[in-house]
Amino acid sequence: MSKVLYQPQSGNEMPRFGGRATMMRLPFVDVLEGLDAAFIGIPLDVGTSQRAGTRYGPRQIRAESVMIRPYNMATGAAPFDSLSVADIGDVPINTYNLLKSVDIIEKYYDQLNPYPVIPLTLGGDHTLTLPILRSITKKHGPVGLIHVDAHTDTNDNMFGEKIAHGTTFRRAVEEGLLDCERVIQIGQRAQGYSAEDFKWGENQGFRLVTAEACWHKSLAPLMDEVRDMMGDRPVYLSFDIDGLDPAWAPGTGTPEVGGLTSIQGLEIVRGCKGLNLVGGDLVEVSPPYDVSGNTSQLAANLLYEMLCVLPGVKYRL
Repeated sequence: MSKVLYQPQSGNEMPRFGGRATMMRLPFVDVLEGLDAAFIGIPLDVGTSQRAGTRYGPRQIRAESVMIRPYNMATGAAPFDSLSVADIGDVPINTYNLLKSVDIIEKYYDQLNPYPVIPLTLGGDHTLTLPILRSITKKHGPVGLIHVDAHTDTNDNMFGEKIAHGTTFRRAVEEGLLDCERVIQIGQRAQGYSAEDFKWGENQGFRLVTAEACWHKSLAPLMDEVRDMMGDRPVYLSFDIDGLDPAWAPGTGTPEVGGLTSIQGLEIVRGCKGLNLVGGDLVEVSPPYDVSGNTSQLAANLLYEMLCVLPGVKYRL
């Protein structure tokens, strides 16, 4: 099957408040052959610990993506002239059982492994990254990780449970899914359950860059260091919207003051250009707490920016 370069539906052909209810109004495709990248929704909030509502994240991110145009005027990226990209819909999770949902997600992403398609995931709570990593590492082996978040998500358990949105990366280490010398966590802040909460990952080899270390500065120099750290081996990007300050992204389940700015979020994602990205996600958008739609709109733009830095994207400027 030859590659088809799908294009988002133009706002000059169909009003932006009409048309397809897909990411960027791209075609919905259920055939993976020929695709280079795919947007996938996971409407999950069974693993949340505070505010619920992330089950509506994928739908609202798609709704707020209608203003995004194909060409990136800041970076020159022309992803739709370069890659075959489509929206392949949502993973049919189990709304009553988190562990069954985790298993469903892993098996769903296993279906992608025979193809060169790179998944970009619309979340959904951060539990979903664990099964995605389980699947992706079957294809690529342990991956480097760029993790943007207010929290480290390295709890050993939550209410006695080993799998929840705050345990994702401890389980990933224990299961050998991460190349721990190529893991960076950016934006962590606020309070912990113990004085050592941020130390566990560092003891595994993670680099941790707290939010305070990012205040009042560009993160472009940090991303220069990250590219050197990651090299040319596979990297996964996991972006929790609560890594940004609630002034920019109030619609999330566990907001923390003193976070990154939207500009710094863009710098992080754009700084991934040239990396061997094998997947990415944008998680923890909770539309019930996003009255203006700003959080979902920002999430949609960050996902577009992820698309723009995937391997093989052409640049027009």
